[in-house]
Amino acid sequence: MSSHSDLPKILSPLRVVFMGTPDFAVAPLNALVESRHDIMAVYSQPPRPKGRGHKVQFSPVHQRAYDLSIPVNTPAKLKNDMDQVSELAAFAPDVCVVVAYGLILPKEILNIPRYGCLNIHASLLPRWRGAAPIQRAIWEGDERTGICIMQMEEGLDTGPVISCEEIDITPQTTTPLLHDALSDMGARMIVEVLDRLAEDKKLDAKPQSESGKTYAHMLKKEHGKVDWNLSADQIDRQIRALNPWPGVWTTTGDGKRLKILKSEVVECGDTSGVSAGTLCGKGFEVFCGDKNAVRLVTVQPENAKPMDVKAAINGGYLEPGMVLGR
Repeated sequence: MSSHSDLPKILSPLRVVFMGTPDFAVAPLNALVESRHDIMAVYSQPPRPKGRGHKVQFSPVHQRAYDLSIPVNTPAKLKNDMDQVSELAAFAPDVCVVVAYGLILPKEILNIPRYGCLNIHASLLPRWRGAAPIQRAIWEGDERTGICIMQMEEGLDTGPVISCEEIDITPQTTTPLLHDALSDMGARMIVEVLDRLAEDKKLDAKPQSESGKTYAHMLKKEHGKVDWNLSADQIDRQIRALNPWPGVWTTTGDGKRLKILKSEVVECGDTSGVSAGTLCGKGFEVFCGDKNAVRLVTVQPENAKPMDVKAAINGGYLEPGMVLGR
């Protein structure tokens, strides 16, 4: 006969308010919906015009919550808005889970949940606090990144870390691939953290070190312009990090914009007297500042569809000896 101690513990579900906006936050929302915990409401950025038709659209999280019939709130701001404070408090949340929400949570909001607000952050804190940690980790050549579940406080990603897992960044890692892997990792980790919280009724968190902190500042369109005087590795990382947004581009010999969607690093042969940015050989490789080259794989000429580089050469968009980026 089994003793009571052998029986599995039945955990009381936590009352959760979920706050998130982009695609990255959808997998964690799905995981929490499928968990034992109760999603009381979802908060997301307000619907905004998108696309060529400027049609107003829900954010990915808003759309998913709508499909799941979960109440959605879309305040334009939370700071100095006591009506929003009262509305959130009325859900009586045990915890708020925050994933790329996009609004600063003031102290009045952070203090509402019984166990505070937990953030799923896509870096190995304190490295890459801020808005674009996935892209920055690839662009700067980090060998590893990961997910940290963090107890939020008023500072920008400064709170103590509850759980952390790592993932490798390889020479083939792109932002879309890493984005999806980290989203799934965060989804699994947040359910594990909430299950522990439901059982232990407390959170164990380790303060972040101030040593090694870096900031992943918001990306801008100008970050996508290629400087061919940089090394081939640096340029390849830029291409893998900044697609699909803001996108990486250079200019062709006639001054038209050429988007670079995929590349790889190769060694060059004899390039004495060749300037950085020159299309070498049959026109597939671009000579870079470290005497190596970036081989173009997929490009998008101005006013054209994406194509492989051979098609771009056959179509007259590129030709051997052309100097890019002038």
